[in-house]
Amino acid sequence: MPELPEVETVANGVHQRVHGQTILSVWTSNKPQTFKSPPAEIADVLTGARIDRVHRVGKTIVVDLGRPLSKKLSSRPNPEQAKRVEGEVEGPASTQTPGPAKNAQFLIHLGMTGRLLVSTPETEVPPHTHAILTLRSGKQLRFVDARRFGRLSVATETYTGPGKEPLTIGLEDFIALFHGRRTPIKAALLNQALLHGVGNIYADEALHHAGIRPRRHAGRLTRDELTKLRTALQKVLKKAIKLGGSSVSDYVDADGVAGFFQLHHYVYSRTGEPCRTCKTPIERIVIGGRSTHFCPKCQR
Repeated sequence: MPELPEVETVANGVHQRVHGQTILSVWTSNKPQTFKSPPAEIADVLTGARIDRVHRVGKTIVVDLGRPLSKKLSSRPNPEQAKRVEGEVEGPASTQTPGPAKNAQFLIHLGMTGRLLVSTPETEVPPHTHAILTLRSGKQLRFVDARRFGRLSVATETYTGPGKEPLTIGLEDFIALFHGRRTPIKAALLNQALLHGVGNIYADEALHHAGIRPRRHAGRLTRDELTKLRTALQKVLKKAIKLGGSSVSDYVDADGVAGFFQLHHYVYSRTGEPCRTCKTPIERIVIGGRSTHFCPKCQR
C-alpha cells in the first residue's frame, strides 16, 4: 500500500499538472467498492469545479475545489472517454453543473493498487479505470485500481486526517503520543490515529536509523530515544519523497513512473541480507500481523 512519501509524490505531481483547471465532465465505473460517496454525488460536486490545490493528508490525496464557473459547461464525454474498459461496465457521465459547496474536497485513497494518472485523451484507457475527470485543458485525470481497495469520496468539511502529521509534528507532541503505551513501538508507529501516513516500510527504516528494536514497548522508550526516532522518521520520509517513493509493488507517480527509494532501504524486505551498517544479516519477525525487518546488532 502506498505510504506517505508515495502519496505525497503523486499529489505533488498531479498538482503541478492540473491545478487551476476546470473539470468539464466526470465519468465513473459505478463499481460500489470504489466509492465511499455515491458516484452521482461525486459527479455533481466535481463537474464545473476548479481544481485549486492537490495535496496530501495522511495517506489520502485531497483535491481542494473552487467555485464553479458561471456559464453552463458541456459535460458529455466523447466516445474515447466513455469507452468500455476491459473488465468494467461503463458508468454514467455527469450531465449537471452544480459545482462544489464552500470548502468542498475530492478525497482519493489509493488503497493497495490505486493509481492517479494525468493522461491525454488519446492515451489508451487502462483496464480497471474507475473514474475519468476531463479538464478544460483537454487532459484527463484518471483513477485506476485493479484490486478496488482504493476509495473515492467528496467532503464539504475540511479533511484533517485521523492523526498527527509526521513531517511537522513537534518534539513534545511526538513524545506525548507514546506516553504510557504498552504496544510495541512498531505497532504504535503504524497506528494512524497517532501518526497518519506512516506505513510498514518507513516504520522499519526509521526504527533502524534510530537504533530501536521494533518489539520494544512504546511507553518505555526514553526521551532521548524518542527524539532520535522523530529525527530518523522525518529524515527517512523526506529522503523518500525526494526520490519519488518506494516502488515495491504497483506504485507509480502521476506520470506512471516508478520511485527509487527502494534502492536505499536499509532493512525493509532485506531478510537475510547484510545490514548496510554492520553486515549482520537482517532478520524478519511479525508484529501485529505485519512483516517487520530489523538488524539485531544495530537496533537495541
